Amino acid sequence: MFDDFTRGTFDSDGVDIAYWTAGSGPPLLLIHGYPQTHVMWHKLAPALAERFTVVAPDLRGYGDSAKPAGDKDHANYSKRTMANDLVGVMASLGHESFAVAGHDRGARVAYRMALDHPAAVERVAVLDIVPTKKVYDATDRALATGYFHWFFLIQRQPIPENLIGGAVDTWLDMAFGNWAGVKDAFTPEARAEYRRAFATPEAIHATCECYRAGATVDYANDAATIAAGGKIAAPLLALWGEHGRVAALDPLATWRDYAADVRGHSLDCGHFLPEERPEETLAALLDFFA
Repeated sequence: MFDDFTRGTFDSDGVDIAYWTAGSGPPLLLIHGYPQTHVMWHKLAPALAERFTVVAPDLRGYGDSAKPAGDKDHANYSKRTMANDLVGVMASLGHESFAVAGHDRGARVAYRMALDHPAAVERVAVLDIVPTKKVYDATDRALATGYFHWFFLIQRQPIPENLIGGAVDTWLDMAFGNWAGVKDAFTPEARAEYRRAFATPEAIHATCECYRAGATVDYANDAATIAAGGKIAAPLLALWGEHGRVAALDPLATWRDYAADVRGHSLDCGHFLPEERPEETLAALLDFFA
């Protein structure tokens, strides 16, 4: 699916980050979410590479990137740390400033990157999320039911690791079945790649750590940003699936608490916009990044 892309590896303070790159033109960083890899962009990346120099990495803990064990405070899976990884990847390729689009966990990395590295991020698109602090603060019975995995994955090691590890296919079927709103959105090749990358003890542990960081250090970083009056300076595009949970959280109003220049809209789908509605997602990204 990325046969026409060049694969590389970047050493981020001892953690190898795998990435794929192709195209020419302004640099564009694409960041995947859970429980996926860079492959989630396969329906968009070739077309984007006709206009941009596309860089599609696997986040630390995911795909073919390294999967260090979690530390006591989960900071090595914070979105700040992940953002630092990817700013390093882009700098190593000669891209000191760039546009970025992220989905799910990758969108959380993208908005933290825009806050922490304002000189690097020219424009940022966030797909089907609102900020981490907003989700936890807005939690009620309905949200906790829809986002139950947020509260399951943060439980103490090895409870979620062992339970998921004993039923990997059941877990992935739940994620791709319950969170999607368009039938047959995932190609067999993509599903096989997601399973290959996810179904190891190291990957399952790392992805749990990604959520544990969300409930601790990422939440604290969001709170500190809000308390200090910090806002994303770069123009921000928010896209979300109208049949998912994000729609109930007033995405545009929420993002205006975090960014100075916000626009966006919903798409007729669930959580996985680039695979459920690739044409509409591509059109929105091209319009915004152009």
